[in-house]
Amino acid sequence: MVAPISTLTTRQTTRQTHMIKRAIALLLLFAVGTLFASLLLGYVPDSELNHTARYYAERTAGDVGAANIVTAIVVTYRGLDTLGEVTVLFISAAIVGLVLAQDRLPSDAPRQPRVPVSELLSTGSRALTPLILLLGVYVFVNGHLTPGGGFQGGAIVASGMLLLLLADPLKQFSHQLISVLESLSGLLFVGIGVLGVLLAGGFLDNRLLPIGTLGELFSAGVIPVIYSLIGLKVGAEFSSMLASLSETEET
Repeated sequence: MVAPISTLTTRQTTRQTHMIKRAIALLLLFAVGTLFASLLLGYVPDSELNHTARYYAERTAGDVGAANIVTAIVVTYRGLDTLGEVTVLFISAAIVGLVLAQDRLPSDAPRQPRVPVSELLSTGSRALTPLILLLGVYVFVNGHLTPGGGFQGGAIVASGMLLLLLADPLKQFSHQLISVLESLSGLLFVGIGVLGVLLAGGFLDNRLLPIGTLGELFSAGVIPVIYSLIGLKVGAEFSSMLASLSETEET
């Protein structure tokens, strides 16, 4: 039986459309590949640091007292940028919570029957979660001494909550506790920044506390406190998103 002419025409049009899409994708891939190849082939490393980078490399340890130069730059020299990054993360967490609130089950709605959780998963998650939280705290408390800091430590803290959810997807967390922790750490973070303007040399100036001895835990002024607050805030925001995702109807 011969297919109608309209059907054949539709099939040909569909094939042509797919071919055009593939051709466009190949052209875009070729253009991006050419761009990156030209950048790679034309890359010439700098023989010396520029003026700003040289200042950071030579003066940061003496000015700020932090062994981790990246931390000193992020928390002090670029403190307003860090505040902006934390604000963006807060807005993202708030949007996720607002969007997923529409799909969240009402408190009086019948709940799904709880599936028995494996004893191995339950015991393992309870044993590992405190260690994960301890690692996260260590990372952001020692951010001025070793690689790491508030954002990395906060993400590690939130991964402990993720482990609990993977072991028991129906586990409930207190949104009020997470919200209080996030709000309090954010307010203290901004408050320290304002105190830096009033009592020191500028916003988030770390000289609110003594600089101390380079390389010791209690050094770098108020930077360890700032990074601890950032770690708590980031951990709470990530945890809030995870809790919202776990409580939707699709879960």
